[in-house]
Amino acid sequence: MDGNTFPKLHNAMWPGLVGKGDEEPPISLDKMLDMTAAAEVDGVKFDGVDLFLADPHTSIDVDDDGIKALADNVGGRGLAIGSAVAPVWPPVGGGSAMDEGEGRTAFLTAVDKACRIMGRLRDLGVRKGGVVRIDTATGVAEWAEDPAGNTAKMAETFRQACDIAADHGERLAAEGEICWGGMHSWKHMVELFEAVDRPEILGFQADLAHTMLYAMGYNAPEHALITSEQLDDQAALDEALRKITDALRPWTIDFHVAQNDGTVHGSGSHDTTGRHCMATDPNGKLDVVKHSGFWLNNPDGTPTKAMRHICWDGCMFPNAVLENQQTWNDILATMIRVREAHGWSE
Repeated sequence: MDGNTFPKLHNAMWPGLVGKGDEEPPISLDKMLDMTAAAEVDGVKFDGVDLFLADPHTSIDVDDDGIKALADNVGGRGLAIGSAVAPVWPPVGGGSAMDEGEGRTAFLTAVDKACRIMGRLRDLGVRKGGVVRIDTATGVAEWAEDPAGNTAKMAETFRQACDIAADHGERLAAEGEICWGGMHSWKHMVELFEAVDRPEILGFQADLAHTMLYAMGYNAPEHALITSEQLDDQAALDEALRKITDALRPWTIDFHVAQNDGTVHGSGSHDTTGRHCMATDPNGKLDVVKHSGFWLNNPDGTPTKAMRHICWDGCMFPNAVLENQQTWNDILATMIRVREAHGWSE
């Protein structure tokens, strides 16, 4: 069915945690791993998983025995580990990248601990590649009080994070998302990358759902390229997304396959951001396979090969949906189609 062997197909573990609370309790890492390992479409299975380094899945303070147990737990299911989310936000012990004091210290500590864990997983053989994912951990309103000054502060925090990552042999990827100040529009994202100026270490983590909200200018109307009324006009949507991908593709080192219906959503402690939809949602505005190619391919249509694995991302769904095995089979089927269209073999 799927002749290409790259990019490898990963499933995200954080949908079991993000946006969860009293009404929708977290889903354990073991349960998420079980459903990932059980997913299969015409003999094709997920190759690996991407992690969230936070309790109750994996403590950012996990000791070496715990890291070895994690490697055995994932690898024993025939899965590899790729990228991981560093817990850089204040609610989970991190701090704002805009805070030059304790916030920066906490942010950098989270990055250092995440890089240590991921490097050890690489040493243990369960991890072949991937990045450590970060963002500014700052709201848009706070950033907007002094855009130029606050972007400069964030850039300094990111530069120091790059030094830490380099020491560990890791790369960092900033996920463009409308809820993070200084990263909430495609133009501001490029400006932050240029201010940091560490392309060998810091790159962009593109999520199809979130970058479609970039096109709509949800939190930056001055940078909008399309209106909500135009989302059903595929030519207009294609033109908007091509402008964004042309600007950010050179920075892109991590990619999330996702779907969005043109709306926003937030739950639990997660700020309002682009709503993730199920892979088969008829209200989805993206042609997931085609629009993935905007990020995965060069302008001439050849694969960039910048990402050796891609990951599904779909957060803030009810547990009844996430605990249904068919959900993950449908997601895997979509991922396979993306690889069929835009992958390669080695």
